[in-house]
Amino acid sequence: PEDIWVTANFKETQLAEMHPGQPATLSIDAYGGRVYDAHVDSISSATGARFSLLPPENATGNYVKVVQRVPVRVVLDQGQDSSHQLRPGMSVVVKVRVR
Repeated sequence: PEDIWVTANFKETQLAEMHPGQPATLSIDAYGGRVYDAHVDSISSATGARFSLLPPENATGNYVKVVQRVPVRVVLDQGQDSSHQLRPGMSVVVKVRVR
């Protein structure tokens, strides 16, 4: 069976204790907050801004520090979506247990 996953964009400040294999939960807005069990599969090696069509360049001399978002792939545990209710683009809330 194929893995079902979501890409969650966490703040870089939230990644210090996060690593692949950690348990997580997904709460799906479209289904009244139904909660699915999942786990962290991978953490991207670059921020989301690096992958955008027009990455922000700081050529204007504006040095305001902005917290970046890093894509994290979170995979549903096997058998969690047997009725295939999840769809691309749905809003979910991801919580990763780091301790």
